[in-house]
Amino acid sequence: MADTTFSVDPSTLQALATRVLALAEAQGATACEVDASEGMGQTVTVRLGQVETIEYNQDKGVGVTVYIGQKKGHASTSDFSDAALQATVAAAANIARFTAEDGAAGLADRTRLATDFPDLDLYHPWALPVEEAIEIATACENAARGVDTRIANSEGATVSIQASHFVYANSNGFLAGYPTSRHSLSAAVVAQSGSAMQRDYWYASARNKDDLETVEEVGRKAGERAVRRLDARRVKTGRYPVLFEAPVAASLLGHLVAAISGGSLYRKSSFLLDSAGQQVFSANVVIDEDPFVPRGFGSTSFDSEGVATRARRLVDRGVLTGYMLGSYSARKLGLETTGNAGGAHNLLVHSTGENFEGLLRAMGTGLLVTELLGHGVNTVTGDYSRGAAGFWVENGVIAYPVEEITIAGNLKDMFLQVAAIGNDVLPRGGRYVGSILIESMTVAGEG
Repeated sequence: MADTTFSVDPSTLQALATRVLALAEAQGATACEVDASEGMGQTVTVRLGQVETIEYNQDKGVGVTVYIGQKKGHASTSDFSDAALQATVAAAANIARFTAEDGAAGLADRTRLATDFPDLDLYHPWALPVEEAIEIATACENAARGVDTRIANSEGATVSIQASHFVYANSNGFLAGYPTSRHSLSAAVVAQSGSAMQRDYWYASARNKDDLETVEEVGRKAGERAVRRLDARRVKTGRYPVLFEAPVAASLLGHLVAAISGGSLYRKSSFLLDSAGQQVFSANVVIDEDPFVPRGFGSTSFDSEGVATRARRLVDRGVLTGYMLGSYSARKLGLETTGNAGGAHNLLVHSTGENFEGLLRAMGTGLLVTELLGHGVNTVTGDYSRGAAGFWVENGVIAYPVEEITIAGNLKDMFLQVAAIGNDVLPRGGRYVGSILIESMTVAGEG
């Protein structure tokens, strides 16, 4: 049976892309690249047993980048008509004519373009009637609210289904694309004890609905996480071991990616300048980049400029083996592209073998961080200071919840002080990492 998810089929997107390349050549372009895409979805939110929102989205677009020599212009349109394509290409060409030359500008080298396109199992559309979505969201919220009588309010439960497809083409002969899907289920509730209230949430996300946690699991975890935060205290200011719970540990990988990405490097705005081949983490840390994880959110056989991706060991026993570069940043740095135009492709952090309880025991006494607040991270210097909430741990056992604290350090030191990494990985994004134990950070609380 034909897929009726989209309003245009892949062959139509391919024809649009091919047409744009021809129009660009007619406009005098020496090179051109085009991305044609369409996405659609449905999101349903239920709050306190009542339908709060039903949203539908449908987006489409064509983005055109034209090169005249090493002058570059870009324009886009959401209109797929031929007249709109002609106008968009003309606009991109006009921008290029009045733009200064850039010696690093241009398409990816032809020899680096992908030629092998394995099926990575990224597309699993979910034909979910809105009535059934309402039932799922209601059941999820009920599971959260039913955890404890102290759950006094709800921010609702949400079910979202999304699907998209695209084609990328350039004048070096590349033409390829594929469809993807992403579905999610979430719940957020408020617990109350006396006049004090605490909010928390949980969510699941997957390419295939069958890989989602169950409705009851998502709701129950949201409820339990809210209740366990009641009667929170502050802790005395000092230096303590800090354990980042898996959901927030992924943010540390985000800081790594930002620091080793080409834009930060050629602008010299990274705390990891000239760090390739250097020890940037403790020897406990091994990180792989794998673009070929089935159903992975970062999986792809080519990056956003058509360059073939490859699996590699990014950090080997603490040593950074390379950067994340697209063609432009690679040329600016005098290096070769790593196939990372558009970002990282599934980062897999190896566990040191402990489960979550084992990490608590290894920490002994210290701070478990379950939520981070604010944006106090300087990727130029590595200085790190963020509001936090979580739990105080004594003798390897959670003692009580804590709030209104700040954790501070420098990412260079934090990376080198990774003492252990848990096996409690949450497969709901492109960063596969368990909880991370840092040997010592400054915790600012009271006193």
